[in-house]
Order: sequence, then C-alpha cells, then structure tokens
Amino acid sequence: MFYLQEFEISEDEGLYISVPFDLEGGTQGASLEEVMGMSAEWLCGEVERSLMTGERLPSTTMGNTPRAGGRVVLIGVNANLGDIPSCSASEAARRLGVSRPRVSKMLETGLLEGWRDGRNTRVTLASIEARLASSPRPGRKPGKALAETR
Repeated sequence: MFYLQEFEISEDEGLYISVPFDLEGGTQGASLEEVMGMSAEWLCGEVERSLMTGERLPSTTMGNTPRAGGRVVLIGVNANLGDIPSCSASEAARRLGVSRPRVSKMLETGLLEGWRDGRNTRVTLASIEARLASSPRPGRKPGKALAETR
C-alpha cells in the first residue's frame, strides 16, 4: 500500500518538529534530513498498524497551509503486511516460552502485536523482542490475595 501524507515541519529551539495533517502524532529531529527520515518511519509505522488492525487511516488532505509558520512537505511510504518481520503464533510461543493460547491472550490484551492472515495468526518480531527485553518470566505471578496471606 502506497500512502502519501503532508507534514508541517517547523523549527523550535534548535530542533525540527514534524506534525502530520489529518493524523495524531508527529516526530522531531536535529536536522531537516533527519526529521524527514523520522517522519517517513513514523508514517510507515502508522500505515503498518492500520494494516494489522484493519482500521483505515483517515483520508489525507493535500494543499494544506502551515499552521505553525513552518513548511509543508509531502512524504510517501510503501508498506505491506508482508514487509513486517513476523512469525507464526506457534513460533512466538516457542520463543517466549509460553503456550499458544497465552500468545493469543497477549495479542488480545496488546502485550504483543500481530494480525490474522486467513486462518493463521502472525506476530511481529519487534513485539516479541520487546517482550523478551522486558524479561517477564513464563507463568503467572502470585496475586495480591496470595501476598496478603503471608
């Protein structure tokens, strides 16, 4: 999916700030080149998230006028689900040391990111790596009630 988005880029205290029209969010960088690259990465992430969730991004408007005295730039990205590094839910369970149903629950609650591909579930490698970096242990932690009985 190729997606075009207009951003307003302005300078503030030595940083370049980039804010998209029609979408919430934005990014910043130390140089114009850096902020444009960061804007493209940010936009790619938004498009990928919309593809994973099935939620459509709002239609973009063109020909916007700067709101903060900056300049308007047009950034385009090409993003597809097949470009997102991912693995099967079974592989995600193996990597995380949990059961396949636990991966499904983690996807439902937002602890992992993924999407349905027909009958298969895909899990992003980035969300698996983030989960592993937070070093949770497999299994459940004792609840508050158990801690109060000690």
